[in-house]
Amino acid sequence: MVKLPVIIGMGGIGPAGRTSCHHAYRRMVIEKLSAADAETTTRALAQLMGKSDNETDSEQILRGTLVRKLENNLFDPDSIPLHKAFGANEGSSLLVNKKRVGSPIPAHWDVSEHDTTSMRIDLKDSQPLLVPITRRSTVNSAGQLPSGFDPSSLYQSRNHPRGLQMSLYGASDAISSLGFDWERVKQSVAPDQIAVYAGSGMAQLDYNGVGGMMQARLLGKRVTSKQCPLGFAEMPADFINAYVLGSVGATGTNMGACATFLYNLNQGMEDIRSGRRRIVLVGNSEAPLVPEVFEGYSTMGALASDDELRALDGLSPEEVLNHRRACRPFSGNCGFTLAESAQFFVICDDELALELGANIYGSVADIFVNADGVKKSISGPGLGNYITVAKAMAVVRSIVGDKGLKRSFVQAHGTGTPQNRITESHILNEAARVFGIQGLPVTAIKSYVGHSIAAAAGDQLAATLGTWQYGVIPGITTIDHLADDVYKDQLRFLMQHEEVNAEAMDVAFLNSKGFGGNNATGAILAPHVTRDILLKRHGKEAMTNYQKLNEQTQERQADYDAACIKGETRPIYRFGEGVLGGEDIEFNRKELRIPGYAKPVDLDLGNPYE
Repeated sequence: MVKLPVIIGMGGIGPAGRTSCHHAYRRMVIEKLSAADAETTTRALAQLMGKSDNETDSEQILRGTLVRKLENNLFDPDSIPLHKAFGANEGSSLLVNKKRVGSPIPAHWDVSEHDTTSMRIDLKDSQPLLVPITRRSTVNSAGQLPSGFDPSSLYQSRNHPRGLQMSLYGASDAISSLGFDWERVKQSVAPDQIAVYAGSGMAQLDYNGVGGMMQARLLGKRVTSKQCPLGFAEMPADFINAYVLGSVGATGTNMGACATFLYNLNQGMEDIRSGRRRIVLVGNSEAPLVPEVFEGYSTMGALASDDELRALDGLSPEEVLNHRRACRPFSGNCGFTLAESAQFFVICDDELALELGANIYGSVADIFVNADGVKKSISGPGLGNYITVAKAMAVVRSIVGDKGLKRSFVQAHGTGTPQNRITESHILNEAARVFGIQGLPVTAIKSYVGHSIAAAAGDQLAATLGTWQYGVIPGITTIDHLADDVYKDQLRFLMQHEEVNAEAMDVAFLNSKGFGGNNATGAILAPHVTRDILLKRHGKEAMTNYQKLNEQTQERQADYDAACIKGETRPIYRFGEGVLGGEDIEFNRKELRIPGYAKPVDLDLGNPYE
């Protein structure tokens, strides 16, 4: 019997706050929550932002979340450093510090000593010069982590790139909020039945990573020994293995631009369905809020600039722009809004989920990945997303039937670009028509948290799991109309939050369209549908035993949440703890044993090609 990949844990950090216990989701729909739930999430945000108990102005706290005007904690958008190219003519002279003259000396320089600290350079030919100046950013909106939240202050970050700091926080949040210790997992499965699939789509691009390595010499600085190795795209998985889980299981990342999270989730799903792994941590961390990335996407015409947003709203340069509404999926729009986020999920096979008494947030029905075919532009859309959406709907129909298929909703890619609103709405509209779905609900949470590139579908999944818990689909509240070129005959775009019965939606479709033709669509089954499948597979007695174990899990999750809100938790960071070497393992021809794990690695392997 094929294993069912069950979602049993989630954690992370993004513009809406902490992911675990649904707090990030709750921030998006906070006006629809009970007063108690809203107050708890506000307190959770206040803790992240470093607010004391007497600094809990809820309006101020909420303003420091989601998409908003760029703050200057990462860089100053009003004073971005760059170099302006100038030229010194033949016959010009320069005075330079002796230590800065360098070697070899160019042939067109006459160098002589000026004083004890300076050398004089007389130019026999023209000389290009780079003079430092600053510029203002043309894009000033982004999905930023909550104001005041600094992941590097929570552990000994040792100049780690921001994406890795966020990875440690996000993975720790996912593991710590499971409701049971990871040691229990280690006693339940073999070491090689664990996997971590995590990474970033753009690598670590701030100064502590690849960005600094590429800039250092041009800025007159030295490359450090950490910038190159810590800059790799798969380094989030490496950090989690080495410093959070101490895992020796499978590892790596699959990269597919904006569809990257679903690529990793797909690998975890396939591992569990096949039985190769029993539990997998899947996630992505992206920290792209650096000036060079803003400029790169702006040059492509992909980001919503201040001037373009003003033009959309008919505002003069003197009028105040509402940066909160920068991302406007399926409406009049001008570009996407860049964001940072780290999202992690724990999935395991159905048998292990019951054995652990884990919370069941839902399950992964299937994920489909397809390329676009021949393209005119590498960034332009193609055919692949038609295939992924159609196959996702087809597999859902086979699992829950036509009735269940019609009880579904879509987390659209919804970037807020003119091209996306046309192409994605056409794909969804055609698929809904073919499968007989009238009024298919569509939302797009990038309107709240922006576009976090590799982590984007992780943002979607967290919001989806929250919908099943609280019965509210977050609407696209940054728009007040649909653009005329949006296809909508079979679709119902939600422009306000929609309250639904928690069990009225059986399935959610997560859709991702990435640069280069990287398309992925995931079909996620609701927790009530997942429990029905488990009941049929394992029987009533097994489910009764599971419910008893799950009561303890929920109590411990509540304890963890309370500790987080009080500021009593820290990310897991096991630097140098329990390091093992070859002398610590025991193995023979049939098995290999590692200290700390109850079960061995099986070496009694058959011929896979017989």
